[in-house]
Amino acid sequence: MPFIVLGVLALILILVATRAVKIVRPYQRGLVERFGRYKATRDPGFNVIIPFVDTIELIDMREQVVDVPPQEVITEDNVVVSVDAVVYYEATDPKRLVYNVADFLTAITKLAQTNLRNLVGDLELDKALTSRDRINTRLREVLDEATDKWGVRVVRVEIQRIDPPSEVVEAMHAQMRAERDRRATVTEANGYREAAIARANGEKEASVLAAEGRKEAAVLDAEGEARAIELRADADKLRLQRLGEGEGEGAQARLTGIREAGADQAVLTVEYLSALERIGDGRATKLVIPAEFQGLLGTVKAMTEMVRDGDTEEVRPKEGLPVPDADERVDGLRPPVDH
Repeated sequence: MPFIVLGVLALILILVATRAVKIVRPYQRGLVERFGRYKATRDPGFNVIIPFVDTIELIDMREQVVDVPPQEVITEDNVVVSVDAVVYYEATDPKRLVYNVADFLTAITKLAQTNLRNLVGDLELDKALTSRDRINTRLREVLDEATDKWGVRVVRVEIQRIDPPSEVVEAMHAQMRAERDRRATVTEANGYREAAIARANGEKEASVLAAEGRKEAAVLDAEGEARAIELRADADKLRLQRLGEGEGEGAQARLTGIREAGADQAVLTVEYLSALERIGDGRATKLVIPAEFQGLLGTVKAMTEMVRDGDTEEVRPKEGLPVPDADERVDGLRPPVDH
């Protein structure tokens, strides 16, 4: 019998100890109530309460996620779209989270749906589809402000999908294809235009360069030809000058040699005349006239006078030819006829 009593007491002690000792995890907080009234908030670790008097409720303080179900929203341009979102929140005050709201999940879901409908309804469809970041930021601000009294902080809100009606989607696809075709056409036209401009500029530059090349080549050819003509003229001039000087010096030397050999004045005169004839008959542009030319002229004059004094009307035919009659003679050689 004593053993039975001891066993019952031991069982009671174990049950009391089990209900008195509570372990709070690091991500939890414990709300202690005594006889249904809030007593304290316990931190993570080993905690002891009075069994059958105190009760403890563990509150998860980690970040939680709430999936907002899809709902129909009418945009400003009267297009019905289906929108759903995801809300991320975390508890900041376990006491207010428990005592200020009865069903937090339902409350935040409905609150998110209502504000999401208001935000998307104020936008046109194109704006709603391209303004997700702005919708997310605005919805998070509204929810965070509304849930502050519940001891919750809304971390972020993400719009998962915005689904327009099928006919609108088809129209958007057609518009997108048309826009892409237009851009492709414009891009192709711009490419052709730029290519044509580039080819025209290239041909223009090539023509200019070719013309400049021909011009420079013509100038160089003309300059070269002028220089060649100038050089040839100088060479011809120098050659003729040298030939004339040589012929004159040769003739002078010959006459001087004849004179030193003791020839008479008549021989010298004839040689002078022959030399002058050869000099004048050449291509020389410079004639060397002997210093005795003045005396030569006097001798030639004297010989001419002698020829005139000894001239008669006698006809001297050339060798082998008959003497012409008087009426066949040339005027000036015909003797006077007596009448």
